[in-house]
Amino acid sequence: MSLGIVAALIAAISVAVLVLFLIPAIQSVRQTAQSVSALADLLTNELKPTIKELNEVLAELKTVGGGVAEHTDDVKKFMSALGETGAQITTINRSVGVVAGLLNQAGAVATGVKVAGTYLLENYLKRKMKGV
Repeated sequence: MSLGIVAALIAAISVAVLVLFLIPAIQSVRQTAQSVSALADLLTNELKPTIKELNEVLAELKTVGGGVAEHTDDVKKFMSALGETGAQITTINRSVGVVAGLLNQAGAVATGVKVAGTYLLENYLKRKMKGV
């Protein structure tokens, strides 16, 4: 055999071995491409509605957030009014305490006047009875 024939035979065997090893790799790449295509279809079919729903939820959240922002001033006013009411209740409580103190003093004075009046009346009557 000549050198050219041996070289051609080696080249043919090399190409055959290469083809035998490349066929599974090409099939694997083809299956991967099919899987990627199926994933892309799934994402397109499932992700678009999900994104649409997310946009709707975000729009609702913006609406709720706007409503909360509107009512923040109302809450501030309410809290301010509540603080003022507490201050007024404290003032009323102090006033009631003063009035209660005055009533206690008035009761003590009334008791003193009653005792003094009784004493003076008894002494006056004793003097009248004795003829003084």
